[in-house]
Amino acid sequence: MALDTWLIYLVAIIGLSLAPGPNGLMALTHGVMYGHRKTLFTITGGVLGFVVLIALTMFGIGALLLASADLLLVFKWIGGIYLIWLGIRIWRSPAIELQPVTKAQSVSDLALFRQGALAAITNPKVLLFFGAFLPQFIEPEQPLLAQFIVMAATFAVIEFVVEYLIARVATKLRPWLARSGKRFNQCCGGLFTLIGASLPLYNN
Repeated sequence: MALDTWLIYLVAIIGLSLAPGPNGLMALTHGVMYGHRKTLFTITGGVLGFVVLIALTMFGIGALLLASADLLLVFKWIGGIYLIWLGIRIWRSPAIELQPVTKAQSVSDLALFRQGALAAITNPKVLLFFGAFLPQFIEPEQPLLAQFIVMAATFAVIEFVVEYLIARVATKLRPWLARSGKRFNQCCGGLFTLIGASLPLYNN
């Protein structure tokens, strides 16, 4: 993957990790309920689930590209339209409202890991998103495995760091979301719309 392509991918991944989603919300609530150290198991499960979905998406798309490289352009335009639609939905969505959390019951580390993984793998919207998002950065002339390693590792590191930071400051985020959650959604939605409008026009 070319450096300029990777840098654009990095910026997009940071925006994706900051956008409201089930795993980010789970890191937030588990951070309040169990503390940031125990929430590491939730986060790790979610990140590994995302890596599995990235593998399914990239190698599935890669098989199609072997049949016709022109399909990449189709994927890019369909993906761009989907990202614009997703950005508009995030822009218009209400702020996340977190109810005060009562004292948590004891839960095993494995159970937290499983909850994080299932939240990622069982969400069909995540697979749909990766199907729209990842083709924007695939370079058909380059080995797919090397691209997968770079893209999956970049995503895993950024997602892990962002969710861990969310868990660390979970108790402070609740009042902030109540005040500024709507503006935060608008910023994330605007970023997705910009990515969706610009990436189909960008040639790797």
